[in-house]
Amino acid sequence: MKQVLLFCWEIIKIVILALLIVIPIRYFIFQPFVIKGNSMEPNFHQGDYLIVDEISYRFNEPKRGDVIVFRYPRDTSQRFIKRIIGLPGETVKMEQGEINIINGVENRTLNESEYGLKENYTDNLTLSLKENEYFVLGDNRTASFDSRKWGALSGNYIIGKVILKTWFPSITSSISNPLSIFSK
Repeated sequence: MKQVLLFCWEIIKIVILALLIVIPIRYFIFQPFVIKGNSMEPNFHQGDYLIVDEISYRFNEPKRGDVIVFRYPRDTSQRFIKRIIGLPGETVKMEQGEINIINGVENRTLNESEYGLKENYTDNLTLSLKENEYFVLGDNRTASFDSRKWGALSGNYIIGKVILKTWFPSITSSISNPLSIFSK
């Protein structure tokens, strides 16, 4: 009987220890996210299982090209995944299938082929971003509900940066920010 009690106590200690380690990691450092929809194709597909880094943006600012998960500003119970295109203080100008980024010093054209985008789209808009505002787009421009429709994304809604994509438990890939998404 004493051995059974010792065994049960050891199991309880292991469970408590696991919970003390797993719960903080899950809720404060990394979070799982499953893609619903096709707004990020061809890079991310319906059902892809992602790991989102929730801590990096507490120490560093989001960068252009980062793929992020955020709470949709008009219904914060929904989570979206998009790519950051425009940064605070910049003006994003979309015209005849080109995206130009104007930051007061230079005007650069986004080279979208760097992350696999080959579609043509015809959106025309100009949006100036304020402090802590981002312009986000889905990689599948024709099927994405993004900043073109609802405006700038406040940094307060950003949950984190996508760092890992898995299709099956045995197949994973890390997510990197394209090094050069602008053409000169």
